[in-house]
Amino acid sequence: MGSVTVVARELGVNRNTAFGWARQTGRCSVRLPRRHPRRDEYERLRAEGVAQSVAARRVGVNERTARDWDQGVKKTATTRTYADGRRVDYAAGTVTMGGVTAPSVGLAALDKQLHPRFLTLAEREQIRDLRAAGQSLRAIGRALGRPASTVKREIDTNSGSGGYQPYAAHRAAAARRPRPKERKLLREGRLRRFVQDHLRRRWSPQQICHALRREHPDDESMRVSVETIYQALYFQARGGLKREVQTAIRSGRTRRKPRRDPQRRTPRFTDPMIMISDRPAAVEDRAVPGHWEGDLIIGAGGRSAIATLVERSTRYTMLVHLPGGAHDAETVRDGLVTTIQTLPAHLRGSLTWDQGSEMARHKQFTMATGMPVYFCDPASPWQRGSNENTNGLLRQYFPKGTDLSVHSPEDLEHVAQELNGRPRKTLGWDTPAERLRDLLTT
Repeated sequence: MGSVTVVARELGVNRNTAFGWARQTGRCSVRLPRRHPRRDEYERLRAEGVAQSVAARRVGVNERTARDWDQGVKKTATTRTYADGRRVDYAAGTVTMGGVTAPSVGLAALDKQLHPRFLTLAEREQIRDLRAAGQSLRAIGRALGRPASTVKREIDTNSGSGGYQPYAAHRAAAARRPRPKERKLLREGRLRRFVQDHLRRRWSPQQICHALRREHPDDESMRVSVETIYQALYFQARGGLKREVQTAIRSGRTRRKPRRDPQRRTPRFTDPMIMISDRPAAVEDRAVPGHWEGDLIIGAGGRSAIATLVERSTRYTMLVHLPGGAHDAETVRDGLVTTIQTLPAHLRGSLTWDQGSEMARHKQFTMATGMPVYFCDPASPWQRGSNENTNGLLRQYFPKGTDLSVHSPEDLEHVAQELNGRPRKTLGWDTPAERLRDLLTT
């Protein structure tokens, strides 16, 4: 009997049809051993003394495949069986050796960077090669820059029936690496009681750690880190003590909030942002007029807003009326375009804004006005300091917690004129209106 699939291919019939015929006749398919078509050529090259990497390159296979061929590794879709009898099942996440099955060690554990005192996989391969060449333990130690006792202990500990195998040794060492211990604060004792008592008094984990050092300076058993306290709290939260944890943790969260690397943030807008780090130096020193900083001041409940613009060199302020107090991206874009277009061309240099969602249409604003928009870094209000200071002054006219939609464009113009008429120390006691007038008349 042969392979039903092969027979179906030779007869030119559908594979499923051929299997149906085979079942009707009581026959079954015999799986033919699969062998790489160029493995014979690879083995011939290796027998001639060609290096593993060179032979793999000549027959067009990966070096890992060539290494498996040399070591007699048999592979299926989810398993690898080694010459020493070890069988790794990646689907089940287990390793079977000598009839004993244990959880397998993943690649992350193998590749984890450890202290230099631990042997690396490359060093273990070197030990195997030097032993095969007949080198002594002392010679191997000198080649590795390690004591001969380290080499001997490595060989004695990790040698099996097939001798010393570096990959098996590395996996065994990685499997022995974890040493799980009972959580420090799960044990009854003075330390746990101290932490619990102070958490009930609403002390933070950091305050508790410092109190332990101060009250028990000579007792090393009365030490715990801030992270250990937090881990114990969140561990308890999963166990059902959510009410106690919410009392102890000021944020009230019963699960940790993951922090994202700033370098890996999801892009804020569809259109790419130009960051403030790319802003020309002439904008930074305020020597050239026409560069503006902008933001929104928000009304009660976030239901209304006014857009504010401040010119960096003169501190001249313009207030943008947003109909009905709406501050979605389209409304803010239209309001800014209308206001900016009242300025002469030489005062349309650039606009610096934070990363608020109201600037999602920044590219359309730039196309309409010719002004590039530079975005500040997250949580960096000092990068538009003039605008922040001006918004503080504007709160005299528009207090927090009030409805800003009740103010008409005329009201905003009146407030802007009054603010621009105030003398400023930073301008040599000139007013922003005087400075802007000078720019327009020269």
